[in-house]
Amino acid sequence: MGTVVLSGTAVLVVLGFGNHLYWLAAVAVLYLYARHGRGSSPTSPDPVAGAPQGPAPTPAPTSYKAYRARRDQQAKWERRYARERGGR
Repeated sequence: MGTVVLSGTAVLVVLGFGNHLYWLAAVAVLYLYARHGRGSSPTSPDPVAGAPQGPAPTPAPTSYKAYRARRDQQAKWERRYARERGGR
């Protein structure tokens, strides 16, 4: 599919020397292909192959109470990890 789009764009660029509207059409084709045509979902970027997939980052705390709850949970996980791994 990408080869067809690039070939069509090249043809539109060559035709654009006679009529500049073809250049606009070539730009529009490239934009639409980059935006919608590569099979990527518009809501999430494509993950890099081999990149570690971890949990999504949490948003910034909305209150000090929420911050303390997350901090305490993190400390609890760290103590558990240290206990299970022998304190390394």
